[in-house]
Amino acid sequence: MSGRINRRRFLQASALAGVGFWAAGGVGPAFPTTRAANGKLNIACIGVKGKGDSDADQAAEVGNVIAICDIDDKHLNAKANQKDKKTGAMPFAKAQKFHDFREMLDKVKDIDAVTVSTADHTHAPAAAMAMRLKKHVYCQKPLTHTVYEARLLRDLARQQGVCTQMGNQGTASDGLRTGVELLRSGAIGNVTQVHVWTNRPIWPQGGDAILRVGPARAAALAALRGEEPPKVSRPTPPKHVHWDLFLGPAPARPYADKIYHPFAWRGWWDFGTGALGDMACHTANLPFMALKLGSPTTVKAESGDINPETYPTWAKITFQFPARGDMLPVKFVWYEGFKDSKRVLPPDDLLARALKPGEKLSDSGCLLVGDRGILFSPNDYGESYRLLPEEWFKGYKAPAPTLPRNGRGDLGMKEEWVRAIMANKPSIALSNFDYAATLTEAILLGNVAMRVGKKIDWDAEQLRVTNVPEAAQFIKPEYRKGWEI
Repeated sequence: MSGRINRRRFLQASALAGVGFWAAGGVGPAFPTTRAANGKLNIACIGVKGKGDSDADQAAEVGNVIAICDIDDKHLNAKANQKDKKTGAMPFAKAQKFHDFREMLDKVKDIDAVTVSTADHTHAPAAAMAMRLKKHVYCQKPLTHTVYEARLLRDLARQQGVCTQMGNQGTASDGLRTGVELLRSGAIGNVTQVHVWTNRPIWPQGGDAILRVGPARAAALAALRGEEPPKVSRPTPPKHVHWDLFLGPAPARPYADKIYHPFAWRGWWDFGTGALGDMACHTANLPFMALKLGSPTTVKAESGDINPETYPTWAKITFQFPARGDMLPVKFVWYEGFKDSKRVLPPDDLLARALKPGEKLSDSGCLLVGDRGILFSPNDYGESYRLLPEEWFKGYKAPAPTLPRNGRGDLGMKEEWVRAIMANKPSIALSNFDYAATLTEAILLGNVAMRVGKKIDWDAEQLRVTNVPEAAQFIKPEYRKGWEI
């Protein structure tokens, strides 16, 4: 399946219900929390499977989990009945259970804080509602599904005076924090190029994903044979899956077994943010934080075939960031997927400068090129790296620390968030929404550039693409009735 396929025809061929689609600093005053008798925060967890499983477990370590929410009864009941392997305790047994986070936030009044670990498209609706109710929010990466939502959550956090944190756990690494200090000290000089690659997608995207939807596959086969598309019955969701709640703000479509829920939603425009959204909040975190990249001025995407339903099978995206104070402009290039059975990666001559003889390139990582050397980080989180050429940096001593140390990984992110709440100081959480929203907003512009197939000029102050009018529909989406934010 190639070319820009017609979305309406796809929806009709798939017997989908409906043809609408997503066209489209300072903090406030402190507020009292409803702490339980043991002095811990009362936390509600939205999404308790996948990353939400460990997020809920860690929330129970740093607070009292008084409510849990999931659209899948199997996930919800498994968490409610979970026993500690060592003690036999059931930390979620008394938590109230909900399928709809809107109902939970409306009914449970003594919630202090919320974790959001859902599919990407419901991050912003859940986080925005919680913050408007003065709840502190921990939200998984990417912070939001769209550029507009990232800006909205940043502004809401400021207005409501709540403490926030995005779940890109590499931020807690002492290695990443040391790397930030090293780069800011000028160890490799003026950085003008950043290259970041990933092994994603590891889920179906492109025509492969579409043809897994039974009606679409049947229609495609009929078209190849010159026949009329067959009439198909709409699949019924299993009773344990509350399908309409999974769809949330996205356009209505029938359930398809294991096509979207519980994991492959990442490759669909309506639900996920593709490889870029999934991984760049990790792999681009070190350069973005260290170089204070902020907002790009232009973004250009090269990619596989774009269709209205799924992300492409490969992409190379170039972001141009302007000078920041005495920092020079930066060219930032992202690489994902396979093109013609070959991984999309940085130029061979650049990789040759980074790799030792016989060394295999890591599945993901980043390269920062300065006028005094290169920093090569061969992992997802930027927590380990080496300075190149190595002979130039023999005896190099890291600068004195300027960032607090954490070093406790994913749990450390929650602990830092709770410390921020207790101190009423949002900046204690290093990936608070002031930072995380700016990172997410910049990254998701790459998806906008992919969808329009043109280089886009970005006006961050006005939150708009100035040269491609059709990009507006991908900056700020339309929401299904009842799910507006």
